[in-house]
Amino acid sequence: MFKFIFKWLFRLFLLAVVLAVIFFLSLDSILRVMLEHNIRAQTGMDAEIGKFHLDLFSPVITIKDFKLYNPPDFGGTLFLDIPEIHAEYDRAALLNKSELHVTFLRFNLGELDVVKNLAGQTNIFALSLSAPAKKSGTNQAAVNFKKQTGYDFKGIDVLNVSVGKVRLIDLKDPRNNREQTIGIENCVMKNVNSPEDLAGLGLLIGLRGGDFFTSLAGQKGSGLDIPKLFGQ
Repeated sequence: MFKFIFKWLFRLFLLAVVLAVIFFLSLDSILRVMLEHNIRAQTGMDAEIGKFHLDLFSPVITIKDFKLYNPPDFGGTLFLDIPEIHAEYDRAALLNKSELHVTFLRFNLGELDVVKNLAGQTNIFALSLSAPAKKSGTNQAAVNFKKQTGYDFKGIDVLNVSVGKVRLIDLKDPRNNREQTIGIENCVMKNVNSPEDLAGLGLLIGLRGGDFFTSLAGQKGSGLDIPKLFGQ
């Protein structure tokens, strides 16, 4: 009887080990699908993530080939193409204090597509309408982050940003379609605690964009204001 019980306990142990290995090998895929689903639920926009990796032994998250698509009103076209998001964070602050303190963030925006629908509105304008109004004297972005996640945002120590290109897609008149290379590589900023700290990046993008953003901002219904988008 003892040998029979021992044999089954050993089999159950092996099964548990196999299941644990399968779980850890599949964890990144499970989290990737969950993240895609949550983005869809919160924004109404489809998302595709090529690779998601959560390091279990060090506080590192890496996302590769992230694509966000516009809603049907804007043809379901591409909105953002982000080849890489690499984040390193303070694990103790996250677990013990419910604080998100990012020690290093590398963000590579490969492409931003400004899409004008058949009604003449741009996707940027539609997003600005759905965003909560900014209250003076408060870091509203941090307040909204805590509401949505339950965590206090404590800033980014080092931010490394690259920006590839922007495109205009006019669904009503494709002759207006055009593309502008921004070409910012590894722009490093320190101690980013609020959108206002990105004002310099917004100015640089505006300068690199030339008359691309200027002409768009002047169009009715575009809602495109690069300085305001980056906190100026």
